[in-house]
Amino acid sequence: MLHRVQATQEELKAAYRRLCMLYHPDKHRDPELKRQADRIFNSVHEAYEVLSDPQTRAIYDIYGKRGLDVEGWEVVERRRSPAEIREEYERLQREREERRLQQRTNPKGMISVGIDATDLFDRYEEDFEDMVGGGLPYVEINKMHISQSIEAPLTTRDTATLSGSLSTHNGNGGGTINLALRRVTSTRGWGEVELGAGDAHGPLFGLKLFRNLTPRCFVTAQCGLQFSSQGVRPGVTTVLARHLDKNTMGYLQWRWGIQSSMNTSIVRDTKSSHFTLAFQLGIPHTFMMMSYQYKFQDEDQTKIKGSVKSGFFGTVVEYGAERKISRHSVLGATVSVGVPQGVTLKIKLNRASQTYFFPIHLTDQLLPSAVFYATVGPLVFYLAMQQLIIRPYVRAQKEQELEKQRESSASNIARKKQEAEAAVLLMQESVRRIIEAEESRMGLIILNAWYGKFVTDNSRKNERAKVIDVTVPLQCLVKDSKLILTEASKSGLPGFYDPCVGEEKSLKVLYQFRGVMHQVLSGDTEPLRIPKQSHRIDADT
Repeated sequence: MLHRVQATQEELKAAYRRLCMLYHPDKHRDPELKRQADRIFNSVHEAYEVLSDPQTRAIYDIYGKRGLDVEGWEVVERRRSPAEIREEYERLQREREERRLQQRTNPKGMISVGIDATDLFDRYEEDFEDMVGGGLPYVEINKMHISQSIEAPLTTRDTATLSGSLSTHNGNGGGTINLALRRVTSTRGWGEVELGAGDAHGPLFGLKLFRNLTPRCFVTAQCGLQFSSQGVRPGVTTVLARHLDKNTMGYLQWRWGIQSSMNTSIVRDTKSSHFTLAFQLGIPHTFMMMSYQYKFQDEDQTKIKGSVKSGFFGTVVEYGAERKISRHSVLGATVSVGVPQGVTLKIKLNRASQTYFFPIHLTDQLLPSAVFYATVGPLVFYLAMQQLIIRPYVRAQKEQELEKQRESSASNIARKKQEAEAAVLLMQESVRRIIEAEESRMGLIILNAWYGKFVTDNSRKNERAKVIDVTVPLQCLVKDSKLILTEASKSGLPGFYDPCVGEEKSLKVLYQFRGVMHQVLSGDTEPLRIPKQSHRIDADT
């Protein structure tokens, strides 16, 4: 009943007193109105008790009435601040959604398909064109890699992970299978034992340890023994990491055995960007790498990225972008231009916990045409897919979800509508007095007010507007020739209800102030303050 979001304690008290005067049962003589007033008055009192206490207010803002019904306040620690409660709840919600997607076994998988398309740009000469089929470029799949893993919680501290992979390259390949057992030894660390077997490398035994040294520093150590026909090949890797500040991590890595190296890197990750700088000295790879990623703050979580990597192997420049194309899918494309590697286009699709990767090798040379088509081709293809497939599919999904939401909330909407109509009846006498007071001083008079979905786009004329008349409840909120609505959904205002659940709504108000007509159209969650000079309707229009 109280418009609670962002309201101060003084505003809450003022609203509470006002609603008490409006809905007090003693102010109504009609038995039916008196019964309705008694019910609404009790709801107002209950709402004020919740919103006047910072703890209960934060819990209600997040969990709703269900959170308040939990005996003993098990849902949250009472000593936490409202901001901490909201942050914790949002984190738990994200984790719960991820767990629901990944299911209990937490499956993760990757499919990588390497495509050799060099014949599109590096064609043979006339002799090849004379051969049967020589006029068409030859594109082949020359390598493939498939990996999958699942987790099985054994106890609250022990987890088993089973993973396997299959790889093939130019007709030759093999597979591996690994079993890892992890135990959480304390709040500061864990240990893991890994056993593996495969036809390519032979049996593997490994041990991995993780330890938090300080709240800002941790270390990992990993050692392994690879058994093969050439004998036993040991390997050791250690990583020391430290939080340099809130958004920056520093890493030192040392690897001995197969491909020995020393590596140092700095990673800075903020809400709008991700930056990495790394140096490595090793055999056979010594390089310097720098990458930057910019994150757009849009609904599709668009990111653009670029990197440069230079070492004894040559130099590689990469640039690309990724974007969310559905609720659980992210599509990305990266162009890799290097010497002597050539030009490669990499397409990646992340669908929940599954990854599909398609590296397409275009040419072994630095050809401008290959770079151009690798850059423009995916962009044109994405725009076409967006218009022809993705948007229609997402629109259909939203319509289905909206229809389900309407069906599930039909009874609740009917109840809210009945409560709003009862509240409007109880407001009639108060509104009459408010109008008389405002007319006496040429103040603020609400002539017409409508709330809901308005159809203003000519292309959507076939859609039906879904609005309700809220003139009376809006006039009831006028005080001293002013009407102030905070930044929250207006469906929670006294005398309001949601006429179109799940759809975009607005509030349209035609009002008179100082004898002059005004009009305003406000979004559902936008703050509104009237009267305003900008709302004035010019006489010549």
